[in-house]
Amino acid sequence: MKETDREAVATAVQRVAGMLQRPDQLDKVEQYRRREARKKASVEARLKAAIQSQLDGVRTGLSQLHNALNDVKDIQRSLADVSKDWRQSINTIESLKDVKDAVVRHSQLAAAVENLKNIFSVPEIVRETQDLIEQGALLQAHRKLMDLECSRDGLMYEQYRMDSGNTRDMTLIHSYFGSTQGLSDELAKQLWMVLQRSLVTVRRDPTLLVSVVRIIEREEKIDRRILDRKKQTSFVPPGRPKNWKEKMFIILDRTVTTRIEGTQADTRESDKMWLVRHLEIIRKYVLDDLIIAKNLMVQCFPPHYEIFKNLLSMYHQALSTRMQELASEDLEANEIVSLLTWVLNTYTSGEMMGNMELAPEVDVSTLEPLLSPDVVSELLDTYMSTLTSNIIAWLRKALETDKKDWIKETEPEADQDGYYQTTLPAIVFQMFEQNLQVAAQISEDLKTKVLVLCLQQMNSFLSRYKEEAQSYKEEHLRNRQHPHCYVQYMIAIINNCQTFKESIVSLKRKYLKSDMEEGVSLSQPSMDGILDAIAKAGCSSLLEEVFLDLEQHLSELMTRKWLLGSNAVDIICVTVEDYFSDFAKIKKPYRKRMTAEAQRRVVLEYLRAVMQKRISFRSAEERKEGAERMVQEASQLRLLFRKLASGFGEDADGHCDTIVAIAEVIKLTDPSLLYLEVSTLVSKYPDIRDEHIGALLAMRGDTNRDMKQTIIETLEQGPTQANPNYVPIFKEIVVPSLNVAKLLK
Repeated sequence: MKETDREAVATAVQRVAGMLQRPDQLDKVEQYRRREARKKASVEARLKAAIQSQLDGVRTGLSQLHNALNDVKDIQRSLADVSKDWRQSINTIESLKDVKDAVVRHSQLAAAVENLKNIFSVPEIVRETQDLIEQGALLQAHRKLMDLECSRDGLMYEQYRMDSGNTRDMTLIHSYFGSTQGLSDELAKQLWMVLQRSLVTVRRDPTLLVSVVRIIEREEKIDRRILDRKKQTSFVPPGRPKNWKEKMFIILDRTVTTRIEGTQADTRESDKMWLVRHLEIIRKYVLDDLIIAKNLMVQCFPPHYEIFKNLLSMYHQALSTRMQELASEDLEANEIVSLLTWVLNTYTSGEMMGNMELAPEVDVSTLEPLLSPDVVSELLDTYMSTLTSNIIAWLRKALETDKKDWIKETEPEADQDGYYQTTLPAIVFQMFEQNLQVAAQISEDLKTKVLVLCLQQMNSFLSRYKEEAQSYKEEHLRNRQHPHCYVQYMIAIINNCQTFKESIVSLKRKYLKSDMEEGVSLSQPSMDGILDAIAKAGCSSLLEEVFLDLEQHLSELMTRKWLLGSNAVDIICVTVEDYFSDFAKIKKPYRKRMTAEAQRRVVLEYLRAVMQKRISFRSAEERKEGAERMVQEASQLRLLFRKLASGFGEDADGHCDTIVAIAEVIKLTDPSLLYLEVSTLVSKYPDIRDEHIGALLAMRGDTNRDMKQTIIETLEQGPTQANPNYVPIFKEIVVPSLNVAKLLK
């Protein structure tokens, strides 16, 4: 208490110190005192009210406890009176035992009298019931069966009440009514037969199905009543509960399963399309059955049976089980496609569960998948593995077939534009197209995977195609007479490259989403490069054919025979033009490159003939005649290649001008101007080297060693700047070292 007083005093001191911190606050001391007095009075009033409330509560509680004590005493006195009365009545109760036994016997006799007619007529009722069952009058048969069971159960219950341990009498009653259980089983068989054919029965005789449902409902009510009585008496008649409603759904489920399994009419050995036929039959049967169930069977069953919902679940489960069984078999690639297409697409489409006649009861978005994701993934992996092997085999076979065409004695076919081609691109991409169309039926993801697979295998295939084309060329070079149509088939190979490129682009555009195209393109090796390499090698091999035939005539250039009037260039032009009449069957992108390459190589061989010093002019007259001949032949070549390049929009004069420029150096009559002319040549063709200039001056035949050396050294000191568009040509020309050695002596 003292501690509390000290804390109160300390708190008060702290508050007063807070109020009187400045001298001017002393004037308000009286005001502070009155305010604190009011607060104190308020607190005291609240304390008094709280204490008064507590006192009132305690007073009320004491009063209630007193009343409760009085009540307990009254009850105790009443219990004592009851106990006294009970002891006095024990003897009276024991004297009534005979009355009780008489009541039980009376009850049994009353039950026997009540069922006496039925008891004596049991054999007759059994026969009538049997006849009704055989006649199909199921409702009447069930009514009589219920009468028999009611009599039996009533007698057995009374016997159970009187003496539950008397098994002899219970057995006697049971054996007397022994035929009842047989009739129940026979009636049940008839019910199950009707239910097994319910989809047919509901269309032909719906009343029969309704009768079956009514019988099952009656038995369900009897089962419930007996189970309720069991809780009180523990008595259950034999054969109860029958649970016919539960058995009904079991029968329906077994019927659905049998119907699904029984749709397989063929095997792989008898029909390659066995699975397609099997799945189509399932689709048709299930759709028809569910439509009948929705429109007709629902009307024959009570709403709480939810018959359509239950049947839908049964069909779905049976289908899932059947699909699992099919998936576990060793399916071929086309069978996997058929199964997955049916499971993933057909099942939920408008052709089956999404059919408008099943809406809105069937919501495809709520249906569980028929196959688990793991099984689907496993099937897809198997399909992709098999497809990979098949594509590799198909591509190999297609290439082997195409190679056989290469050695034919007849020319290859031409397309609508007249370009030679073989059937290889069409066969390959028809195969790709078929597989992609099949994959697209299953899913977008599989379609993309198959496209990637096709592109990967196409890349490997093109590498083999390149090797085979090279082998074809080498085989021909060993014997140029064989095969007979080598040029035409090499043209077809070149054209195939362009067809492949266009087909690849078309395939990607058709089967690849735009947002995925870049990723797939980056993930694939560049096939354009391989195709261009094949086409370039093919063009080079054809040009080699040309230059093998030109070799003899090219060797005549810049020789004494040439100067005296050889027609080598005329033959060269005719030969090139003749070859290029065949090369016109090459598609433009490659023919354009080939024409430019042919011109470059002809000019290159011409310049190489100049640099090989096959002739040394003896006079200014010979130099003039040779130069004029070179200009004339350059003009011939220019006209030839202009003609060959017509339609390409390209300048075909560039390389031929090089011959004219060389001719200008040869034609020059004043040796003192050679430096100027040669420097002009070097500025125009910056890749020309000292040995080229030396060989050119040596061919003129009028320059001494000092003049040659001076020109070469002077040109070496002068800067040369190449035109950015200039294509080097002299760097490919090798001047024989012997000529250079003689020049510098």
